Formats: sequence, structure tokens, C-alpha cells
Amino acid sequence: MANKPWLENYPTGVAANIDFSQFNSLHEMLQKSFAKFKDKVAYKCMGKEMTFHEVEITATYLAAYYQSRGLMPGDKLAILLPNVLQFPIAAYAALKAGLVLVNTNPLYTSHEMKHQFTDSEAKGIVILENFAAEFEEIIDKTDIRVVIRTSLGELLGVKGRLVNFVVRNFKKMVPKYNLTNSVTFNEALRAGKKFKVKDVQRKPDDVVALQYTGGTTGVSKGAMLTNRNLIANGLQVKEIMKPFLNEGEEVVICPLPLYHIFAFTVNFLAISALGMTNILVTNARDLGSVVKVFQKEKISLFPGLNTLFNSLINNKDFQKCDFSSLKVTVGGGMAVQKNVAIKWKEVTGCTLSEGYGLTEASPVVAVNPFNENARLGSIGIPIPSTDVRVVDENGTVLGFNQVGELQVKGEQVMKGYYKRPDETEKVLNDGWLSTGDMALIEPDGYLKIVDRKKDMILVSGFNVYPNEVEDVIAMHPKVLEVAAIGVPDEHSSEVVKVFVVKKDKSLTEKELKNYAKEYLTGYKRPKYIEFKNELPKSNVGKVLRKELRD
Repeated sequence: MANKPWLENYPTGVAANIDFSQFNSLHEMLQKSFAKFKDKVAYKCMGKEMTFHEVEITATYLAAYYQSRGLMPGDKLAILLPNVLQFPIAAYAALKAGLVLVNTNPLYTSHEMKHQFTDSEAKGIVILENFAAEFEEIIDKTDIRVVIRTSLGELLGVKGRLVNFVVRNFKKMVPKYNLTNSVTFNEALRAGKKFKVKDVQRKPDDVVALQYTGGTTGVSKGAMLTNRNLIANGLQVKEIMKPFLNEGEEVVICPLPLYHIFAFTVNFLAISALGMTNILVTNARDLGSVVKVFQKEKISLFPGLNTLFNSLINNKDFQKCDFSSLKVTVGGGMAVQKNVAIKWKEVTGCTLSEGYGLTEASPVVAVNPFNENARLGSIGIPIPSTDVRVVDENGTVLGFNQVGELQVKGEQVMKGYYKRPDETEKVLNDGWLSTGDMALIEPDGYLKIVDRKKDMILVSGFNVYPNEVEDVIAMHPKVLEVAAIGVPDEHSSEVVKVFVVKKDKSLTEKELKNYAKEYLTGYKRPKYIEFKNELPKSNVGKVLRKELRD
């Protein structure tokens, strides 16, 4: 919008525009911060600390190992890890070696891994042993030839041996696998010490991450995020936090998985650039482990999801914690419910500021100010160096308080979808990214999401695309037709429901749910199954999901 009314609502000290040309590459941006804060603690996980300098040195060894194994600049490296110290090291090492990161959800089935690894043409992987058996099933169908496996306890010293013993022998969390041509994380570091990292030419437009998303349609696609995209979003997030947080002095909890673009940009990039300490929570579904962090640490920044905030404010141990250090709480990944935001403020004394983003925008687009100007029910105002508008179905730009599709323009907007020019063309036009979300802009620049244009289902902050679920269910020999929708759920905002027309009358709900387990990650599996005689269709035969939702 020409006059950008939201600029009037920027907190004092937040610049309207940012100079992104100060860095050529994401590696350069992180390297400068790591040097500036070298003696500060960068990461803590399960009681183990690493300073920025220690991360720098360890990542240098790993980058040298990647290169020594023949991984060339531009090659894709998959990272399949939860929040453990190995994640930031492996990711930073990939940037040092000039590789392209392919962040992968550790909960993926072998079916989902195969799609992502073949589509991205990954040549290497860093994987937690807990998921090695699934990966082993499909490794031969991929181009992956460099395999580094690791365990939960591998970087934890003496305590790590106990952690591994419990995980492997008591909890039985590591199924048997046999990745013959793999090395452990520590073996890779020892081997890498013998080599020097070869210098890599880096340009702002080089792709440094393929972040997989369904985008506005269908099967998972790799959003090509460049040095410039991620530098921009890292600096934009840093800028909006600047007046509220002190560089090099804050402690941040990281309960969201680093493979998810929200935590990747906020925790791995922006927080590192601010020299803050990240406390990595390996499994945030274990609510007790999140509460323990608040009991032990003086947390000043908490990026999270509505479902997590909701669980915490209803937890008696959490309610008793000391929140005097908490300055900023920001909700992303899914809508923050009003009652959750109100209760969060009551319990912690800290405002819960809702933000908005999407993978294709690296991801942050807008956020509520971290002060009394935060507006409930709004996704806030566009971040610095970002423009937004709403358009009708003909592409005509609409005025204030008119509902249309939200479009975004800024340096954080992706280069496009990997190997999918046709899909890219659907969402990118003259620098404007069509989000697929219906929104309105209030006269003072605050944004409101009204509805989703997409049929996407949002389960606990993760995108579930109906087509993907339908494709799997439709493969069942007893299924004639299927349609998937999202239905409201108090725990995870939405869950998947499928409507099925049987081909064989003997088909049962239990049989179908067991079948889905084989092919779909937990959050993508149908929670509800309804059998119908027929599905509502348009005159051209397209299933009308809207009617099913109604």
C-alpha cells in the first residue's frame, strides 16, 4: 500500500526499512555474530552448554567432512533431527560448505521421506538413529550417499551414555537398523579435523534452503529460500525485537522444532544474530520438560504455538513459575485464540503477540507489536521492509476493511518452488506472493485473517494438504472415493476428517485407520472417518469439500 499506515504503529526504535546488502550470505551473517558473541552460551540442551565459539569450531570440522566426502557447493543435505545440539551444528556446517539445507520432519514415514529426498535430489543426510530404520527402507531409491547418524546422547558427554542406554534399552525408541556405509556424528567430526574447509563463492540469490510445504495446493513442494530471503527475514525479526530485548543478554526457549521454518528463522537465525542463548527442548509434547526449563532458567523470549500456550496455562506447575524475566511471547504457525492470549497475560504478566507467516516468505510477514499495541484477534502489522495488499479474484487491489486475498512483497519472499515453474507462476507475480489467505487491512494497518482460501488443514501449526491424505486413503483397495477436510479440535486447532465411499462393504473404520498409519505421519492421519453413499460434486465432477465442511 502506497502510504503504509502500519508504520505509525511501529514501536519506538524499530526502523521502517532495513539494509539487507550488509551481508552477501547467510553464512557471513551468522559468522559475524558467532565471532562477536564467541564466549556467550549459544545453545543448551539436556544440561549441556555450547558457546558460539564451540559451535563455530565444531561446525567447521563437520563442513570439512561434508566436503571431504565429495559434497559440492549446491548439493542438497537433508537434516532429519529433533531439537538437539547436532541440529544447529549440522545446519551451520552446511552453510559453511556451500550446501543447500533440506529440513525434514523426523516423524515422517518412509513413504514421505522418499518423496522429499527424491524430489530435492538430496546427496547427504544427518539423521537421528531413532529414525534410521524408516530411512533404511528407502535409501536405495534416493541419491543419498553420505550418511551421518547420531544419537540423542552423542554430544552430551558422560550423561549422554546414560541417555542412550535408557532410550535404546528401556524406552525401546531405536528400532534395529543396518546403515552399513554410515558414520557417527563424532566420527565425522574427528575425520573433518584433518581437512580444511574449501572457500565457497556465495551470492545473495543462491538457494540455501529447500523448505518443504504444500503451498496452496497438493503434494509437498520445496520452497527455494535464498541467502537474501533468509538474511532479510532474520534481520527483520531482529529489528522488531530490538527495542524489547538486549543483545547478548537474553535466554530464549526453543520448544518448536528447528526443522519448522518458524523456529528455523526465529531461533536458529535471528536469535543467533542477537547473541542470545537458545534452550533447546527436544520433545515439547512432554509438557513437563517445557515447565522444567521455566523452573530452571530466566526465560525472556518464548516463540510458540497456541496449543502449547494453552496446555501451559492449564498446568499447575507452570502457573507457579517465576515469569519476571519474560519480556516477549510470540505465537505463530497457527491462529492464537483470544481466550488463550487473555489467560496467558493473566498467568505470566506478558502480552502474547500473534504473528503471521508462511514458508514461502521465510516465514515472517506480520506480527503484533510486543507492547500494549498488540491487538487481540489480529495478526498485527507488516514487519519492516514488507508491503502487503488485498486483492479480489480479478486481481484488483481493494481498500481498507474489504476482504480479499492477502498478497505480500518483500525481500523475504521465496525465489519459487523447486523444479515447479508452473506452481511458482500461480503464486508469484511481479514480486507479489499470493498467500491463499483471505484477509482485510484496517485503516491503521493492522491485518486480520478472515478465512483460508486454501483447503489446507492446520494441525498444531503443521500444514496438512487434503490431496495428500486423499491420495493415501484412495490407494486402499476397498475405497471407492474419498474427501478430506479439517474439523475444529480444542487441542490442535484442527484435525483431519475423511468422508469415504466404500468399494467393498466389509471396510471398517479400524482397518482404514491402521492403513493410514503406514503412510502418514501422526498429525496427517484421519481422526474421524465417516462413510457415505456418495460425495457432493460440482457439474464437472469436482468433489465439493466446502459442502462437506458445511
